Formats: sequence, structure tokens, C-alpha cells
Amino acid sequence: MEIQFGKGKTKYGKGIQIDLTCEEIARAIYAYLMSHNVVINGAATIRVNDELIKKGEIYVDPSGRVIADGIGWSGHGHLE
Repeated sequence: MEIQFGKGKTKYGKGIQIDLTCEEIARAIYAYLMSHNVVINGAATIRVNDELIKKGEIYVDPSGRVIADGIGWSGHGHLE
């Protein structure tokens, strides 16, 4: 996972970009399923929109913030 400020140039700030590998997305989906009492035992393939996951991104709006490893990221473009 890589967290960085977004490349947007809005008057409110850059936003925050979170890039995820396919393995990180698959682990997140498994964690979600387990939190809803769905347990998969054995090999499985995860597809999104009928395709294997290659990578993923999350864009946090300039009005939002992210806390990762105790560091606060403001969507306005600065660390907190």
C-alpha cells in the first residue's frame, strides 16, 4: 500500500491517493467476508467486474483525511 497526496489541483486541496496491490485488495475482501461470518476454506479466485484484480486505488476528497501508522493526512495537502 502506498499513500501519497493526490495529483488534483482543486481550490480545496490535492486530496489523498491510496494505491493497493491486488493481494491487498483480495485480503480486504476476505476480511470483509469474515466480518460477515463468511469463511472460505480452500483456493478461491476473486474477480471484480468479471476481471482478475490487477491494482486498486482509493481517492480521498480534499475535505477528508486519512490516518495511517499514526500519521494524519489532510486532504488539503498537508500532514497533521
